[in-house]
Amino acid sequence: MPTYDLIIRNGTIVDGTGAPRFAGDVAIKDGLIAAVGTVRGDAAEEIDAAGKIVAPGWVDIHTHYDGQATWDQEMAPSSWHGVTTVVMGNCGVGFAPAAPNRHEWLIGLMEGVEDIPGTALAEGMKWDWETFPEYLDALERLPRTVDVGTHVPHGAVRAYVLGDREQPGAIPTSDDIEKMSAIVEEGVRAGALGFSTSRTVLHRSIDGELVPGTTATAEELIAIGRAMGRVGYGVFELASDLRREWNEFEWMGALSRETGLPVTFAALQSIAKEQPLTEQIERMRAENDNGANIVAAIALRGNGIIMAWQGTVHPFRMRPSWQTIADLPWEQQRAKLLDPGFRAQILSETNDYSQVPEDIMGVAMVISAGWGMQFEMDDDFDYEPAAEASIAARAAASGVTADEYAYDLLCRNDATGFIYLPILNYADGNLDFLEALQASEDCVNSLSDGGAHCGTICDAASPTFMLQHWVRDRKRGGRLGLEAAVKRQCLDTARLYGLDDRGVIAPGYMADLNVIDFDNLKLGRPWLAFDLPAGGKRLLQKAEGYVATVKSGVVTFRDGKWTGETPGGLIRGPQRAAMAEAAE
Repeated sequence: MPTYDLIIRNGTIVDGTGAPRFAGDVAIKDGLIAAVGTVRGDAAEEIDAAGKIVAPGWVDIHTHYDGQATWDQEMAPSSWHGVTTVVMGNCGVGFAPAAPNRHEWLIGLMEGVEDIPGTALAEGMKWDWETFPEYLDALERLPRTVDVGTHVPHGAVRAYVLGDREQPGAIPTSDDIEKMSAIVEEGVRAGALGFSTSRTVLHRSIDGELVPGTTATAEELIAIGRAMGRVGYGVFELASDLRREWNEFEWMGALSRETGLPVTFAALQSIAKEQPLTEQIERMRAENDNGANIVAAIALRGNGIIMAWQGTVHPFRMRPSWQTIADLPWEQQRAKLLDPGFRAQILSETNDYSQVPEDIMGVAMVISAGWGMQFEMDDDFDYEPAAEASIAARAAASGVTADEYAYDLLCRNDATGFIYLPILNYADGNLDFLEALQASEDCVNSLSDGGAHCGTICDAASPTFMLQHWVRDRKRGGRLGLEAAVKRQCLDTARLYGLDDRGVIAPGYMADLNVIDFDNLKLGRPWLAFDLPAGGKRLLQKAEGYVATVKSGVVTFRDGKWTGETPGGLIRGPQRAAMAEAAE
């Protein structure tokens, strides 16, 4: 009988702790790492990792697979990029608790905030739950390629308690707050990893209404945080515009000090935030110097939009001629778009902003005319593009107007061209500001939004981007060391959520691993697929270079292809590593 289930031999091991890489083998038995170093004995299966990097599976703590996780076992696109653990239920949106008469409302909230097709959610979800513990039970019934953990989402909790009273600006009573707190406490005791809320004008329901948490008071949020404190664990996750009069850092610090729990917020360069990123970090650190544990969740690249004719947005959506074809089937739209007469007509028009809410007018104008901030996505696209690569610069060099250049770009490859617009995190035209943050223990890699923004972004590839861009290829500034980058996406993300059983290659830890051909790692060109339930669309992106991904000791992907194995499941609460040295 073989000594081990699987041995990965001759690899360059980057163990996730930040320690220097070393050559060796990794032996796996019963889903755990059994030995690391020079491994004697045999196994039922071996992988030759000579010349390859062996790293822990990525732990992605900011995703939105809340609906998809109830029907999809593959969990793409995150699973395609070496992710073996996802945390979902971020930004205050999710599907539990769910009163039977609030299903459509919850779908509309998720569709508006996270750009996940409502038709796909309506067809894909069975709604075989009402309470949050019942939702966890439903998640547990489906095996999958990755482990999933989740927050209790504020929007669903408010809708469940307030019912029809949940309207923008609704003020819950003390009894309402007590009921919401009880739901959150019940959810965390059942296994939720935390609670999430959203307080930004960029997050709206499909009907254009602000999400429930936007106007919540500090008293409501602190009461809910105290509910987690009574359980003794959980992360309070927040997306906020950080308006100064809200005193967000003040109450976040008070809550963290009182409960002893971490509070994490989305730290971004954003046109919706009053406070520049430097001020956000300074105020966070002032609270932490006073005993708080606030963590800044940072993205690894410019967060924004991939625009296409079939995407959710593109620069010509606000022109009258587009509105005449907006509801036509794609084949008819494409014929019109490729017609020279239609092209001339739409290019002669101005944008109609009459239906755009005033507080997001700036975003609308950047989408429709911000040519200096928009970039052509070619096959070797650099996600840190310089100004000379902008639509405005390339149009000037070509002797045409910017809108002509953009229109023709979108019409390339049979009208499947892409334009990249980094609305967030690119105010300086580079990513230099992230260099220091990625070396800071009070910041954590996050905000991939895996499973969300299906028609606008595909940042689920963030771990691959981290290695390709930040470690290997970056030309416009400093790079990250490989060991530091792996630690950022493994140990650091896992520890924040109390997942102490993963993110490290050592005996006793969960056998979640990636074997990576680092020299040939490369992000592929995004594409629009229509493979969600009811034909829902989503932007997808694959990568070359993942030789194998292992989840709980089982090979789930080989050379980027799913093996059909589903060893993943539901995470309930904090996890501890066995840390038992296995005898060879």
